[in-house]
Amino acid sequence: MERMNSIPVKIGDSLVLGGKEGIAIQTMCNTHTCDEQATLSQCRRMAAAGSKLIRITVPGLQDVPHIRAIREALRSEGICIPIVADIHFSSQTAIEVAPYVDKVRINPGNFHKDHEKAREQFARLIEVCKAHGTAIRIGVNHGSLGEYITNLYGNSPKAMALAAMEWIEMCEDAGFNRIVISLKSSNTVTMVSAYRALAEMMKAKDRIYPLHVGVTEAGNGDSGRIKSCVGIATLLEEGIGDTIRVSLTEDPVNELPVAQYLAWRYSNAGKPVLSKDEEYMLDAACTWGPKLMNRTIDEIPSEAGISEYLANEIMQAARRKFYKPEYIACPGCGRTMYDLQKAFEQVKDATSELSDIVIAVMGCIVNGPGEMADADWGYVGEGGGLVSIYKKNVPVLRHVPESEAAQKLLECIKSERRQ
Repeated sequence: MERMNSIPVKIGDSLVLGGKEGIAIQTMCNTHTCDEQATLSQCRRMAAAGSKLIRITVPGLQDVPHIRAIREALRSEGICIPIVADIHFSSQTAIEVAPYVDKVRINPGNFHKDHEKAREQFARLIEVCKAHGTAIRIGVNHGSLGEYITNLYGNSPKAMALAAMEWIEMCEDAGFNRIVISLKSSNTVTMVSAYRALAEMMKAKDRIYPLHVGVTEAGNGDSGRIKSCVGIATLLEEGIGDTIRVSLTEDPVNELPVAQYLAWRYSNAGKPVLSKDEEYMLDAACTWGPKLMNRTIDEIPSEAGISEYLANEIMQAARRKFYKPEYIACPGCGRTMYDLQKAFEQVKDATSELSDIVIAVMGCIVNGPGEMADADWGYVGEGGGLVSIYKKNVPVLRHVPESEAAQKLLECIKSERRQ
């Protein structure tokens, strides 16, 4: 495996992504950014666990002073890990926060429904980032593409790659190359196809930027870990990927040992301390998952000696077999207004006997309906103890009390199947 020769991009004072550097692991806070002490506490634990970047959501302008204070407090303690501001939709928030963080994660296509106005706002952000040495991650997630690109190419891997290329070219035209790109999806096949398409487009231009690789909203437990390893390992085996996040609906610190295992397996990173069972599981996912994704095998051979359970999980992660419901679940962040981990377990308990179905459990209305593009049904937190139930991306029930929501979701599914 030879890594793609990407342009080295400096993030903060010391971290470099791409070039000859190893694979950097990262994670994201799930605290409310306005709760500075809780966010600081989580950042300290992430730093101690080996995270090389930390992402913090900035839902609106009111949170800009908080992330600035958090970054300054960490620096005063000698914790100099780059801080990334996570922005959804609000271009003005991105522009205001850029001077106070090391990188801004945005999807420029969502800055405005009018594509030309979105471009205008992105141009403004580029200039602010140039002035302050702030990097940009162009994060184009499946299901959250702008209308302009989906009207032309649909909600497809090709559309994701073409959208990213448009924003890359805008940066280049402005003389700005401190950029990192991600094309995430909860569907491993879509995710791998999108990254491969973008890699080929960048190679054709002979300008390869660092890629942030991950399976978004992978879920939790064994399934989330296996799904992440299958998707990420398939790309890392091809030399695609400079920084990775394993996105789990758990304590975000739990993501780091899995990411560290992948970084160790595919670059010169140190090996994490894992239990014998967990290392065996991750090894099996990385060994057999890419072969299933690439269709060099159709099933895991019996002589591999792995359990039926583990084989089924890997097959499902590669979307070659569905032996149980497929769950999409975001990891939660400062926008989440309810106990996402508890809700996810309730939904799994209520729907575990179903088959041939994809169910999403999302933390908020901001990105839920868009980023659960592959789901048949969705459970989306509204805040205030209420939930919306979606069929595809259309709400069928709103303002459902959390205590009733999992059963209401099950009733909707069963009612639809009886029709």
